[in-house]
Amino acid sequence: MPADDASPFDPIKAVLFDLDGVLTPTVDIHVVAWSRLFAPYLAERGIAPAYSDDDYYTYIDGRPRVDGVRALLASRDIVVPEGTPDDAPGSNTVWGLGLRKNDEFFKTLEADGVIAYPGSVDFLDASIRSGRQVAVVSSSRNAVSVLAAAALDDRFTIVVDGLVATDAGLPGKPAPDTFVYAAELLGLTPAECAVIEDAHSGVQAAREGAFGLVVGVDRGVGADGLLASGADIVVSDLAELVDDVVTPCRSS
Repeated sequence: MPADDASPFDPIKAVLFDLDGVLTPTVDIHVVAWSRLFAPYLAERGIAPAYSDDDYYTYIDGRPRVDGVRALLASRDIVVPEGTPDDAPGSNTVWGLGLRKNDEFFKTLEADGVIAYPGSVDFLDASIRSGRQVAVVSSSRNAVSVLAAAALDDRFTIVVDGLVATDAGLPGKPAPDTFVYAAELLGLTPAECAVIEDAHSGVQAAREGAFGLVVGVDRGVGADGLLASGADIVVSDLAELVDDVVTPCRSS
């Protein structure tokens, strides 16, 4: 066991951040975009129960977009063709519905913009000042655009998002592969990296990947649930951990 005054970040050489809900409040934009997709889709077909925000957290949160579409449709016993990434947005296929959601996301992002969580920026900057490497690991295929909109793109040279995962043939969260891939790009093992996540699927992925530290950020899913999914620590704001990460890594 570490000494009482030791930080859980002492042996950590890199911090891998989820994006939506960890660095930026874009989860709110995603919630709205998914509702604009599936509320009318189910209503027009007379399918019950009606879509609710609970569906987002149960079937969609943290997963790659098309996996979220598949999971929500399966919850209502709806079967549609898989389609392809070239489908028109709104087509009655898995890909067409996912692309329609993406359109709704960008409409809201362009209209309202996004401001990063101040506490998360403080923690990110403290991590960088401490000499630790940082990366973003996100299921979103829009991570680069969101980072730019939040003025965070200059902090990251490694971004493993949905586009990178597809190109590399990596399964999305809750599989650990995207986190492991980011660690490899940094030249590190999972045991040398901390993962910061707000979704059950992301926490489960980090635990499955045997990462050195798994931090859950409770933005509403519940601390107990994040701990049950495998988080070592749960905070409501990353500002709570700034003092823990400011000292340089003690490992060789």
